[in-house]
Amino acid sequence: MQTLNEIEDLIKLISKLPGLGPRSARRIVLKLINNRDELVKPMANALVQVYKNIKRCGLCGSLKSNLNGCKNCENLKEKFNQICVVEDIADQWSIENSNIFKGYFHILGGTLSSVGQKKEALLISSLVNRVSNEKIEEVILATSATVEGQTTAYYIQDSLKTLNVKVTKLAQGLPVGGEIENLDDGTLFSAFKNRSKLNSNSD
Repeated sequence: MQTLNEIEDLIKLISKLPGLGPRSARRIVLKLINNRDELVKPMANALVQVYKNIKRCGLCGSLKSNLNGCKNCENLKEKFNQICVVEDIADQWSIENSNIFKGYFHILGGTLSSVGQKKEALLISSLVNRVSNEKIEEVILATSATVEGQTTAYYIQDSLKTLNVKVTKLAQGLPVGGEIENLDDGTLFSAFKNRSKLNSNSD
């Protein structure tokens, strides 16, 4: 098979994306090459803009633009009294698209047991500060129903125990090992509606 270094490098990069392997990456690369004016050039420009302007917010963990700031943090005019804590951006988007929850989000960026993940990177201290400063009445822990997700949820609960805030978690109807981004709207709605209050250790 004919090989060109530039193409092989691109195939290797694309095959690292979720759900894609070398064979799928090859098909994508061929599609790009055959549509270079319609796809390659605008995609390259879009990637450059994302690289330059889009970053993770150091306060809430959501994505923010250098041009427009963090919409999640700057939405204080709504005066929400709830924060929904999720593991990653995909979870936030899934919940937002379902229109189930109206409030602030706090995106951890992983779990405590993630490989190479440090507690500082999860912005848990930032979450505690937000709850204290923004008059939050309820923190909804929407971590996945995995061992890592549940461990992280209980660590967050312990971190919030000195604050006068209600801490709840999504209903146990979530499938064991299930990730938020893969749930349908009906399951998410049921999980939010039937969320349970976690016992406080500060009583």
